[in-house]
Amino acid sequence: QVQLVEYGGGLVQPGGSLRLSCTASGSFLSRYVMGWYRQAPGNQRERVAIIGWGTTTTYADSVKGRFTISRDYAESTLYLQMNSLKPEDTAVYYCNAEHPQFGNYWGQGTQVTVSS
Repeated sequence: QVQLVEYGGGLVQPGGSLRLSCTASGSFLSRYVMGWYRQAPGNQRERVAIIGWGTTTTYADSVKGRFTISRDYAESTLYLQMNSLKPEDTAVYYCNAEHPQFGNYWGQGTQVTVSS
């Protein structure tokens, strides 16, 4: 079992920045691929960024160059630095941990609203 808790959402103006954090607890955390997903009202949940073992990262085209995903193995924490935020980034952001054998886990989500 893995438990994920997100922090750091809020209201920010267009062009601003936010950093999301996700603290993880459980076993074998370093073996999971971890990522951030988001879901806006009326839309399907979409992948924002994932980070595999080491520093392998993948980003959605819509956030490339603006968002950075990172993980601190020692602190079992996943981060998403979001810069140059746009109104279309408004969504509930979810932390995810996935392993082909150990399972797929989600946090409860944190709201990010980009508005003036």
